[in-house]
Amino acid sequence: MDDQQECTDHCTYDDRRSHHSDKVKKNLTTRLNRIEGQIRGIKGLIEKDTYCDDVITQISATQSALNSVAKILLEGHMKHCVAERIKKGDEEILDEVLITIQKLMKK
Repeated sequence: MDDQQECTDHCTYDDRRSHHSDKVKKNLTTRLNRIEGQIRGIKGLIEKDTYCDDVITQISATQSALNSVAKILLEGHMKHCVAERIKKGDEEILDEVLITIQKLMKK
């Protein structure tokens, strides 16, 4: 079953759960595990009194990795759940998406 079919089969107006394929979940989990390691690394750098600029560089890389995860999630959300809700006549989803994008852009 492809991602589009999976969402079409499961997304409803009141359904607040995501329905990612196993491939997408694995990708996101791998990325988040890497980010978790980066966070532990940053903590270690601070504990070792590493030069501030080096720590900031690692923080920047971690933020970029988190942004990549958010982009993947947003893309799937737009292509599947949002598109499906619009097809069903629920245009209120657009306000929700705009708020979500505003939250992402604040960072």
